Formats: sequence, structure tokens, C-alpha cells
Amino acid sequence: MIRYASILACTIGLCPIVMAGANRLRQGYGESADQPPPKATAVRRSYAKAEALAKAEAPALQAQNVLAQTGTGALAPANSGLRAAAVKVDITPQNPQWLLGYQARQSDGVHDHIYHRVVALESGSTQFYLISSDLCLFSPTLYDSVTRDLQKETGIDPTHVWWSVTHTHAAPEVGPPDMYKVLLGRSDHEWDREYTGMVTRALIAAVRTARDKLEPARIAFGTGVSMANINRRAKDVDGKISLGLNPDGPADRTFNLIRVDRPDGSPLALVTNYAMHGTVMNGQNLKISGDAPGTVTAYLEEKLGGTVLYINGAAGNIAPIYSVYPDPSSGHLSQFKVLLGDRILAAVASLAPGTSAVAMRLGDKTIETPRRDGLTWPDDLAAYATAGDRPMVRLPVRFLAINDTVIWSAPVEMFCEIAMGVRDRSPFSRTFYFGYTNGWFGYLPTAKAFEEGGYEPRTSPFTAQVEADVSQAVVAFIQGFRR
Repeated sequence: MIRYASILACTIGLCPIVMAGANRLRQGYGESADQPPPKATAVRRSYAKAEALAKAEAPALQAQNVLAQTGTGALAPANSGLRAAAVKVDITPQNPQWLLGYQARQSDGVHDHIYHRVVALESGSTQFYLISSDLCLFSPTLYDSVTRDLQKETGIDPTHVWWSVTHTHAAPEVGPPDMYKVLLGRSDHEWDREYTGMVTRALIAAVRTARDKLEPARIAFGTGVSMANINRRAKDVDGKISLGLNPDGPADRTFNLIRVDRPDGSPLALVTNYAMHGTVMNGQNLKISGDAPGTVTAYLEEKLGGTVLYINGAAGNIAPIYSVYPDPSSGHLSQFKVLLGDRILAAVASLAPGTSAVAMRLGDKTIETPRRDGLTWPDDLAAYATAGDRPMVRLPVRFLAINDTVIWSAPVEMFCEIAMGVRDRSPFSRTFYFGYTNGWFGYLPTAKAFEEGGYEPRTSPFTAQVEADVSQAVVAFIQGFRR
């Protein structure tokens, strides 16, 4: 079991927002609003490093590392010259679509356009493609189908393609519901194959274009802090957990940056990684929108130039500080340009010059962890489960090391404490977590959250064992990945 030191949310300046928005937040998520959450307090979060995993576990798990490289499986030569490209493609529908994230509802217009954004990196023989789409979620079967088609058309290895979503709750459904229907009981209507086809074809074309546009580049990494998010697991006097605002709960307010420039310093791409649900607007909103992630991304592109990818983090228990309002205006949507966008601009301005000397490695691991009792598993996802006396979920996790930065990803809504714990035990200088990547298997809460109850544990396909299984396996893999 992973042990964490005391965790307090950093909530300076949030008290008025907490008190004004608590009942609205509960109602927006479909929860009761019997009591307001506790009054916010201005505290500073202290997060001590968790106990290190026993060194004896690392060698055994290191042997399971898979260093997947383009075509041959060979590693890229150390300090190979970097090439990169970025592509942005509009995927805004031209007709009403079923929107994903709340109750079944159809769009009646567009507030702001939604996009695929792709960044391609190449070092030696190794290529890597990162896609950020302004969507809520999609099934792992859709990821598998798209990457198979991409491989047939281009020869690109699926393990070199990470497809992430911003998790906006104001974007159309894409692909079959699968886990979404099993876990949340939604999507009784037929999914739109025409729109899904448009989205997937656009993605494949964007990756092709990015590969064809590769050019010499430099890369830099950085971090910063934004107070744009807040823990959403509100606790009442009786201990009951509901969706609300919890300024005393854990929240990861660190954002991570990957800046990619041309040799002359002109911008190619910026990847920003920040944990925050795309739920500024609630189910009353019928306008297609990228929500807060899309607003911030458009603002950064306007200010910086180039293509900006928003990659969500471990946002399973993290909300935007303005949450579940009926429309963009009442939800203060534009204020996220200041709350998050301006913080990112300041951090980008302070980044050191990038480097073209890059060693890049990819890896993957499948983590088996017990499945919730009584859960009916979709037939189409049979490859991600085992049967028998103790049914298991087979959770695919990906890894990317670029020089002294390691990035790991998973197709879940992970609680922030788990990703923060991995970061604290990583031997790399920088450790980033990319959530909502390569599909969606629902919430991945902590063991404590399973004990407390609430919406996320209740709808999760996992058990209280999942925190330990994932944390131990990921930490051991990263320790072995560092060499």
C-alpha cells in the first residue's frame, strides 16, 4: 500500500468561488444540494515524498520493459538531432450531434470550434506522435481501430501514437459507447458513424501531414503553477462524499510544458499538461465547445503562435474552479485565459533555450488489477480483461523518455494523488502524467476514495487494490527505464 504524507489543497483566494458555486456544482452533476460544502480556508498544500518502492522490485519489473521503436525495435542513438512538426485540423460538426459527458442531449449550435492537434517528434529512427482532440472520451476499441488503419496506410507503429482528449463535456460523441454505457448507463441512442468517420479520417490525415512536414527543431521542458482547479469531492458533516467543491482536498496545481521551436526560435508547438475536468458548463449547455481547455488553448495560440496541445492530467477528482454553469458567460469561461493561460505564458517566457540533442525511448506495460464484482464487461473489450475466478482488468500504460524527462499515460480518469506519488518517486528530473489517453476505462480512484465512497468509486470498473497495483508497477517501470 502506498503511504502518503498529509495532503492539503492550496486554496488561496478561492473562498468566494467555493461558497457561491457549491450548490450549483452538485446540481449540475446531478447530485443533491442539501448542504453547502465547508467554508474554504487559505492554506498551502504540503506534499511530502511518499515512501520509495523497495529496490528489490525494480530489477524483476525492469525485465518487462518494452522499448518499442519504429519498425525495428532498436533504440534511437543518444543525442540524435531532433525533427518535429505540428498540425491542427478542425473537427467541428456541421449538424446537430449528441454531446457527451452529462445526460443525453443534442447540440443546437457552436460556441467555439473543436480540433485535432498533432505534434510529431523524430530522433534517429524513433518517431512519436501525440494527438490532443477536443473531445470528452472514446472507447479503447476506437483507438485500436484508428491506429490499425494508420499502420496499414503509413507503417507507423501504434505504440508510437498517443491519442489524448481534453475531456470537454461540450463535444460530440465519437465511436461506440462501450465502457461509458456499462459504467454510467448512458448512450441508449445509436452513435453517429458518419461523424465518427470524419473525425478518424481527419486524425489519420493529420498524422500523415505531420510526418511529411518534419523539420529540424529544438525542445525544452518546464513547469509552473495555476490555481484554476480544485478538488471536487465535497465532504459533509456525516462523512458523505458528493460532487462539489473541496478546497481542503488534494489538488495538483502544477502544469507541465513541452516547447518545440525551430532552430531560429520561431514556435512550432507547445504542449501544456494540466489536470482539470472540462466541466465549466453543465448539461444545460447545448453549444459545442472546447470548454476551459479549448479556451486556454486558443488564447495561447493567439499569443504565442504555433500549435498548442492541451493534455489533461490526473483530473479524476479535479474540477475547474468555476464548474457546471449553464452557459459560457455565467461560467466565467473567458477568465481561464487569465487563471491558467497567463500563468502558462509567464512560464513559457522563462524557459531556457531548447536543445536539438535528443535521446528518445518508448515503452509500454500492461497492468492487471482486479475488476469490480458484478461488472458486465463489453465483448468488444475482451482483450483488456481476463476471466476466471477473479476477473481482472488489463490496463495498458505507455511511457516516453526524452532525455531526463519521462512521461507516462493511461486511458483512465486517475485521481491526482496517484500521479503525484509517482512523480515524487521518479528518478527523472521531470515526470509528467498524460490522462485520458488511448481510450477510456472510467475512474481510477485511490484506496481511500473507495473507502469514503462517492460518485467516482461507485462508477469505477476497479477495486480499492488498483491504486497499489498501478503505483507500484509504474514506479518500478520508471526506475528501470532510467539508465
